Amino acid sequence: MKHWTIILFFTLGFFACQDVKKPEKPKNLISKDKMINILTEAYLANAARSVDNKSIISKGIKMDSLIYKNFGVDSLQFTKSNEFYASDINTYMEIFQKVEAKLTGMQKKMDSIREIEKSRKDSISNNKGVKKLNTEPVKDSLI
Repeated sequence: MKHWTIILFFTLGFFACQDVKKPEKPKNLISKDKMINILTEAYLANAARSVDNKSIISKGIKMDSLIYKNFGVDSLQFTKSNEFYASDINTYMEIFQKVEAKLTGMQKKMDSIREIEKSRKDSISNNKGVKKLNTEPVKDSLI
């Protein structure tokens, strides 16, 4: 009896999952390239929130609204486009791999800028420690 209950449970679960409806393609679907740019900005905005959320809230900045305005989309258009792309896992993974590549490129660029800035500061601090050469002639008792 116990085995039949388990088999019945899995059979019902299997058939219940078969009727998955994909969302329709929205009339104003956001292109993949634009979606990649929007998601990249969204990740950067979330990173900014995690660093200094109090300052963002106190200044009344609405990060999502800024992103939508910057790319000329609204939240409903973004949601429907995101839902459409998410229904095809291969397309969605492709989009997120490109987002990840962009973020990694940005990180490498920032790391190189930080390294240049650090070496510049090190060279400035090293020059401060160097004694100036005395160019005046040494006074001797014979002169």
